Amino acid sequence: MPDDEPAYIRSHAQGRLKRRVAAARERMQQCDLCPRQCGVNRLAGETGFCQTADEAWVASYAPHFGEETPLVGRHGSGTIFFSHCNLGCRFCQNFDISHQGAGQPITHAQLAAIMLQLQDMGCHNINLVSPSHVVPQILAALEMAVAKGLHVPLVYNTGGYDNPDTLALLDGLVDIYMPDFKFWDPGSGRAYCGVPDYPEVARQALLSMHRQVGELTTDADGIARRGMIIRHLVMPQGLVETRGILTFIVEQLSRDTYLNLMPQYRPCGQAGEFPALSRSLSPREFEAAVLAAMEIGLRRLG
Repeated sequence: MPDDEPAYIRSHAQGRLKRRVAAARERMQQCDLCPRQCGVNRLAGETGFCQTADEAWVASYAPHFGEETPLVGRHGSGTIFFSHCNLGCRFCQNFDISHQGAGQPITHAQLAAIMLQLQDMGCHNINLVSPSHVVPQILAALEMAVAKGLHVPLVYNTGGYDNPDTLALLDGLVDIYMPDFKFWDPGSGRAYCGVPDYPEVARQALLSMHRQVGELTTDADGIARRGMIIRHLVMPQGLVETRGILTFIVEQLSRDTYLNLMPQYRPCGQAGEFPALSRSLSPREFEAAVLAAMEIGLRRLG
């Protein structure tokens, strides 16, 4: 297998992908795929926090040119936006998708066809947006798509609230992990998502992802092939949390971790219910976050 070929191709040839499909599907009977541990039988039509039973829901898919530069290249990142979410940030900028479930259910075969269509359109990767609650469906579709010639990197674009046991099912299948690291303070996770364990879960998830794929590597054209990209949305009045996250990345992962500090926070969804989140981020606040990243020693700011 060529060195730059996606990892899932070898896993499929060795039968590992098929075994992961079965293992992931079995866990849907008492769902523990994400840290919420709802315990519902999704195969029987029951739904937990993510409101998703046996079939994944997709809101939209298309080449995306607003993602990180190593993902976009000339032809775009092949994004698939899954409906619903296992985290449910109250300030989500895609509130209609994550909370209100905009989209429609699709079969595994239809999801595989979407992956292949995006590849045929020239997309440099398949970018799975909010995938944490639909890992079994993704793996089933991936098995079908690989058999029909899928050969571009797979991007796992997540809010960071991921179960390490589920991430273990993705080892050798996902090429690029792109997690958010949203909060350092458990109180923020409790207030804005109802999950006070978010910081600890995210830390463990990022450590697991980094062990699997390491730092971001690109080809001769600068297109991402393997590794990790971390996103951090800088929040109003949130520099203390930002510093904690940046320090963790340097001390526990690597100074050469590719980090996208994002300045585009604006009040969306139910953000108006929280005084601290009811305004947009100021340029001065974002500049302070960038300076903090440089002072702490991060070398690859996207």
